[in-house]
Amino acid sequence: MNRRLRTSAATAALALATTSLVSGTPAEARPRACPTLKVSEGWHGDNKARLDALIADHCAEKGTARTTKPLAVFDWDNTVIKNDVGDATFYWLLRNDRIRPPRNGDWAATSRHLTPGAAAALGAACPTGVRTLPTATDTRCADEILSVYGTGTTTGGTAAFAGFDHRRMEPQYAWLAQLLRGWTTRQVESFAAAARAENLAAPQGATQRVGTSQVTGWVRHYPQQRDLIRTLQDAGFDVWIVSASPEPVVDVWAKGIGVHPSRAIGIRNTTEHGRLTAHLKGCGTVRDGEDRMITYIDGKRCWINQEILGVHGPASERVQPASRRQVLAAGDSDTDISFLRDATGLRLVLNRNKNELMCRAYENGDGRWIVNPMFIEPKKRKTTAYPCATTGYTASDGTAEPVRRPDGSVIPDQTDAVH
Repeated sequence: MNRRLRTSAATAALALATTSLVSGTPAEARPRACPTLKVSEGWHGDNKARLDALIADHCAEKGTARTTKPLAVFDWDNTVIKNDVGDATFYWLLRNDRIRPPRNGDWAATSRHLTPGAAAALGAACPTGVRTLPTATDTRCADEILSVYGTGTTTGGTAAFAGFDHRRMEPQYAWLAQLLRGWTTRQVESFAAAARAENLAAPQGATQRVGTSQVTGWVRHYPQQRDLIRTLQDAGFDVWIVSASPEPVVDVWAKGIGVHPSRAIGIRNTTEHGRLTAHLKGCGTVRDGEDRMITYIDGKRCWINQEILGVHGPASERVQPASRRQVLAAGDSDTDISFLRDATGLRLVLNRNKNELMCRAYENGDGRWIVNPMFIEPKKRKTTAYPCATTGYTASDGTAEPVRRPDGSVIPDQTDAVH
């Protein structure tokens, strides 16, 4: 090497050493820039920019003295994916003869909230003395079960469920988990995996025949939500899924977007001898087997507090201190309203024209609500106002009431603006 080259090399080495001394940190040890969302299409207005800003605020806390990761909680059905994985699994069970009849033909044993009329209708429609119900070919039985699950009424129009707290329990959702009685968790996961494969492979808009009905036959991940979840994880967030579908079903789907089953919460059955029973795990003041609370509205808050924050007993039913709660929450329905309201940073709402949710999101009292159209097949603009001031809120007894702010004042009717 000639003198000139040696001098240039020495100068470059000195410059690099000086830079390292000035910064005090070797280049490879310096913190990376906070990740940002890669998918831009589909985000409304400044929603993407606000999410990026939230991520940057909390990503900047990496390497500080904080001992817990910032928390993000997502609903699953129609929030992370288009359509409903509980429905998809239920349809698969009926099409593949995977529902076991209740002992002695007693359909009342499948749900403490099932009405006598519904139990009688199911008993009349479905056979007894079989290992599994032949719902792939027995359309009468399949139609009755599908009607009770899908509409909450029998095929004859009788109310199927009664006697439940409408802020803690949706007995139709719970019934799917209860109809898994007799199977192991691993078997249910295999059913969910088969349904998942079929629904992801089916073309968008596909239907399938269950009994004598044509029902939805496809599911899609939202690329925007998959990107958001991965970006949050890269930024150091603790990302959870909380769904009102059975937990073994949610576990199978969550893995598909990189969320470990240990970070997914759904409806949990009790077990006996390694098999699921028709009774459910409890939360807060509700004991196992009482079947009075699932991951639904206020029940989602309870399960988040219990399973994520480690709060047990009556306290798990109450709003926790802001420093402990989720920074980001995402949902699409009134079923998500409590855990969305608990979020301290941003509350992402996918607009499906749900009254209470859209009343609170559009009023946006504290500026933390962001509304986005559904990323696939968004709803058209609602032509009438949301009935916030009259019937937008469903009380525990099922009564329709005005939607109220924390101070008790009534939220006025809201116009649909993001669609």
